[in-house]
Amino acid sequence: MDSVFQELLTWLHEVFVQQFDGWVLLGFVAQMFFTMRFVVQWVASERAKRSVVPIAFWFFSLGGGTLLLIYAIARRDPVFIAGQGLGLFIYIRNLWLIANERKAAMSKVD
Repeated sequence: MDSVFQELLTWLHEVFVQQFDGWVLLGFVAQMFFTMRFVVQWVASERAKRSVVPIAFWFFSLGGGTLLLIYAIARRDPVFIAGQGLGLFIYIRNLWLIANERKAAMSKVD
């Protein structure tokens, strides 16, 4: 059992300590942004007592997705690059739709 535990500690050290550099730090910051989008969505839904997707969700998605794409490009990971690249189009499109909706609402007020 000690051998398994020692191997696990060695692996954790290699993955989380030896590999740590600026790119890994960027990856963690990006992941924090991505996680925050779910936090703001959850809090907004709890307050409204219904499922809500606030605009902050899309901004955190865009910020986290952009940083994760940069990280994926630096790591040369084609699966991660494709996934994050496609996601950015979706986030930008949703923000565009929200902006258009707000412009239309403002023009009705005038």
